[in-house]
Amino acid sequence: MKKLDRLILKSFIGPFVAILFVVLFVLVMQFLWVYIDELVGKGLSMKVIGEFLLWGSCTILPLALPLATLLAAMMTMGQMAENSELIAAKAAGISITRIMTPLIIASAIISIGAFFASNNLVPYSYNRIYTLRDDIGRTKEEIKIPAGTFYDGIDNYVLRVDSNDDNGMMHGVIVYDHSANRGNVSVTLADSAVLRMSKSKDYLTFIMYNGVNYVEDNKVGYRDTTRALEKITFDRQELVIPLTNYAFERSEENRYGDQVMSMDLVQLRADRDTMQAKFDSLHVRQVRAMMNASYLSKREQLDTAFYGQGLQMFDYENMLQWESPVQKAQALEHAAVVAYEMSSDLTNSHRDLYEFTFELRRAGLEILRKYSKAIACLLLFFIGAPLGALIRKGGLGTPAIISALFFVLYYIVDLIGAKMAKNGVLDSVNGAFLPAYVLIPLGVLLTSKAVHDSSFLNMDSIKTRWNTIKGFIGGLFHKTRIVFMGTPEFAVASLDALVKNGKAQHYKVVGVVTVADKQSGRGLQVNQSAVKKYAVENGIPVLQPEKLKDPEFLKQLAALKGDLFVVVAFRMLPEEVWSMPKLGTFNLHAALLPQYRGAAPINWAVINGEKLTGVTTFMLDKNIDTGKIIFREEHKIGPADTAGDVHDALMEKGANLVLQTVRTLIDHNAELRVQKSFIQGSEELKPAPKIHRETCLIDWNRSTESVYNLIRGLSPYPAAFTYIKRPDEEKALQLKIFFGEKMSSATLAPGQIESDGKTYLAIGTADGALSVTDLQIAGKKRMGVQDFLLGYRDIEKAEITAENPQ
Repeated sequence: MKKLDRLILKSFIGPFVAILFVVLFVLVMQFLWVYIDELVGKGLSMKVIGEFLLWGSCTILPLALPLATLLAAMMTMGQMAENSELIAAKAAGISITRIMTPLIIASAIISIGAFFASNNLVPYSYNRIYTLRDDIGRTKEEIKIPAGTFYDGIDNYVLRVDSNDDNGMMHGVIVYDHSANRGNVSVTLADSAVLRMSKSKDYLTFIMYNGVNYVEDNKVGYRDTTRALEKITFDRQELVIPLTNYAFERSEENRYGDQVMSMDLVQLRADRDTMQAKFDSLHVRQVRAMMNASYLSKREQLDTAFYGQGLQMFDYENMLQWESPVQKAQALEHAAVVAYEMSSDLTNSHRDLYEFTFELRRAGLEILRKYSKAIACLLLFFIGAPLGALIRKGGLGTPAIISALFFVLYYIVDLIGAKMAKNGVLDSVNGAFLPAYVLIPLGVLLTSKAVHDSSFLNMDSIKTRWNTIKGFIGGLFHKTRIVFMGTPEFAVASLDALVKNGKAQHYKVVGVVTVADKQSGRGLQVNQSAVKKYAVENGIPVLQPEKLKDPEFLKQLAALKGDLFVVVAFRMLPEEVWSMPKLGTFNLHAALLPQYRGAAPINWAVINGEKLTGVTTFMLDKNIDTGKIIFREEHKIGPADTAGDVHDALMEKGANLVLQTVRTLIDHNAELRVQKSFIQGSEELKPAPKIHRETCLIDWNRSTESVYNLIRGLSPYPAAFTYIKRPDEEKALQLKIFFGEKMSSATLAPGQIESDGKTYLAIGTADGALSVTDLQIAGKKRMGVQDFLLGYRDIEKAEITAENPQ
């Protein structure tokens, strides 16, 4: 035997033995509960009760073995799958069929043991328990005389006591002696009495103190109707009462050996053959009796050999021809009487045969069930083992419940099959093996799924679907109230998606929180945020607090009765706000957290030359962008993509991710993951702080790639810039650069300008140059390089300077 086989068998045998004892204990407790009334109050010793439970546990062993095999197989394979041992074995080239081979052999051995238990141990146990139960049933209950009632538990005596003390003394005693069978002719009244039972429980001594005994002569003559009354007073009197069946007595052990459940295969086959012979004999006698019955005018009516001779029994041409109506009426009346007699005889014949047919079906069924119960161990193994491998969990939680459901299915089908076979609806073979007909397809399906690593009974998927259904039904009665918080255009797409999908998804945006209106520009015009404009256009209430901790704002926010807060491109929320809704508050972040935490994740992802970014939804907590992650969706950054391009792409993906997150939170299907779980190895976290003016100033002493990425990452806003100055100009002008092309073969010095004055403008970097294609000079609008060169003469004489014109 290989080490792997020993390891698998060791992991199987332990749980199997433990589960078998647990199952036996549970079933024995249920068995005890059924017969508890027959055991209590009879003074049975613990040995007798223990023997009763021992034989009872043996009778339920064939039921416990399949369940133990099922659960042990499920736990063994589930534990191996949960600990990734199955994956390791498969990676080593060991198939799941090879892994299950030692378990299959063990289950086959258990099946053989179950057969011998059903054939040898169980019949003997049933014989013993039937005998014990009968002996216990004949044992009378212990004598306990309650106060204030008439007690007739002792043969031929009725007793009554007023009270009992702690020393066993009874007070206010009345004893009615009916042993003479002449009524209440003997009555004893005593002040007190003590009851003594003999050790063998064959007699009872009733010691009475300070009492009177009244005995009446109930004999009355024809002439003398007087009755004699005898009164005897006493200080102490002993009354000895003989007892029967108060002590447990064993009877012959094999008294129930002729019961079907108490027979092994040899005995059952012999009993079946005997009953079959009796049945055939009785059937022959009944047929002969019918042939000789008076209601048949010709006996040949039941003789099939007669018809083979070609002889004609009746004159068919003159049949049913009557000479008069009276003759016809008499014939019909006679036929009705004969038919009734024949029907009665057939009914009686059926009743006589039914007892034999029922016992024959029962014996045949019991013979086959000894095999079917043994096979059930092997069949349930092929359900439990693949089920554990598919669910990938080996504990006593949900997988055990699922396995138990399969066992309940087997048990119910087994009961149905046995009942139908006993009643003659099914023959014995189909009745006994009906559970096998159900289990074999299930075992084949599950084993096939496990061998091919197919998904089956994914508990997470089932839980998700159930929560989705529950959330949908709940939404029919209560729409989830959502409060949206955001400011820029990036947030509008998410808000628009929520509003448009709210009706179908049974939620509603009941309010919007955005920044307060600000005056800007030369005319100090009041500018509204993009989110507010959308909210006003769609009739959504808007809150614009100056301070998020303002009590008045918190009161207005609570009045919206929001179940869920959604945050997109807004400021940091205090705990008083994000902890308010019952479903929580989540934020949409334009990066793959935990990377690029901060205010400008899109810009910094492009500035750092990232090729991959995305959007993330996470639950808010006390720190900035550190909450548990709900969903992430990736987005590839093209080599020529600007921050504006990425912004637009993430705005659309973010809106879809917000919808998905809202639905998941409403359905309670969210699986939150800490951000540390997304960090791979020694991966360095990169921040995304707010973009300041000095960040936008281009350092031409850096590499071409670095300058190129800086320009892309700040385009179109706030835009990278440099300062340019011609000799004839008093001060340098700010030049914003929105896009350019890398020139790795150029030999310009850092900051050196090269141009043909018409279509080409290049600026040198540390290792090449950048060909500017889209720019804006101070005081002018954004334009292409050709338009710029038309208006800005002698560009080749200009130079790049670090001077700040301010």
